[in-house]
Amino acid sequence: MTITAARPQAPATGSQACHYAGLAAAAVAVLVLAAGSMFVGVSDVPLPALLAGDADTVDIFWISRVPRTLAVLLAGMAVAVAGMIMQLMARNRFVEPSTVGTVESATLGILVVTVLAPGAPMLAKMLVASVFAMLGTALFLAILRRLPARNTLLIPLVGIMLGGIIAAVTTFFAYRYDLLQTLSNWMIGDFSGVLRGRYELLWIVAALMLVGLLAADRFTVAGMGQDFTTNLGLNYARTMRLGLLIVSLISAVVVTTVGAVPFLGLVVPNIVSLIFGDNLRRAVPWTALFGAAFVLVCDIIGRTIRYPYEVPVGMVMSVLGAVLFLALILRKRNA
Repeated sequence: MTITAARPQAPATGSQACHYAGLAAAAVAVLVLAAGSMFVGVSDVPLPALLAGDADTVDIFWISRVPRTLAVLLAGMAVAVAGMIMQLMARNRFVEPSTVGTVESATLGILVVTVLAPGAPMLAKMLVASVFAMLGTALFLAILRRLPARNTLLIPLVGIMLGGIIAAVTTFFAYRYDLLQTLSNWMIGDFSGVLRGRYELLWIVAALMLVGLLAADRFTVAGMGQDFTTNLGLNYARTMRLGLLIVSLISAVVVTTVGAVPFLGLVVPNIVSLIFGDNLRRAVPWTALFGAAFVLVCDIIGRTIRYPYEVPVGMVMSVLGAVLFLALILRKRNA
């Protein structure tokens, strides 16, 4: 008797083609929006003068507008992806780094460096903030494992309480050392101060997003629980540590560079999940694009709503994100 190997079924090329075509169209739309945002602001950057090589226009464009747009794109994509990974780690759709104490812990770490070593370079602040962010996130996950019941709304409530306690401690010491004004720069995301030479650390989060994409299948499986993950032969603890490292580093880099970006990692992954499902490998590119577009829109609103003054993007995102967060909660309760 001859045994022949089963021929593998051909992949659904039509569905994949539509998926990639949609991604390409979304990427083009984000790039067009980003290009338009470079010409919005107090300083006039007319396209004819830029093409003609006017010295002042070219300097503003390359020193301020291009770095700011790149920072917006990188921060938006990274925080949205970190939120998605955080939700899989906690197995709850209503958590993100700014609602579980991760961002507050990173801010506390920056404050500690500022008090103990005021002249420390930005990289040192980022490393210390990463360690504090990892400790804060690990504390939340440890508390989560000891909750008597995994109520959908109880978990984010505990995270917000933990973040509030850490923020209160940070504010107290910032007041004692007369650093409240400096603290506000880290607590409210603001891209107005982004210039060439002051945003390059954000390229680190691009590498972290790539790691998250490569490990997407592992995070998808880990999101189904420890027992299920172990039965499939995957090291659950190692996967969780990798996710913890990615989330903490992204949060620390973004907070150190531009400040906290609230609600982004909460609303964007939920919107993507509603549209494309829970497969992380499929959802990560969409999450990154949606996150970049959301921050771009909020940044443009912040630059134009009180022109010629500028509203910090974190303030705009707090308003829009809170509305979307309430809509998600009400939708969940009515489902």
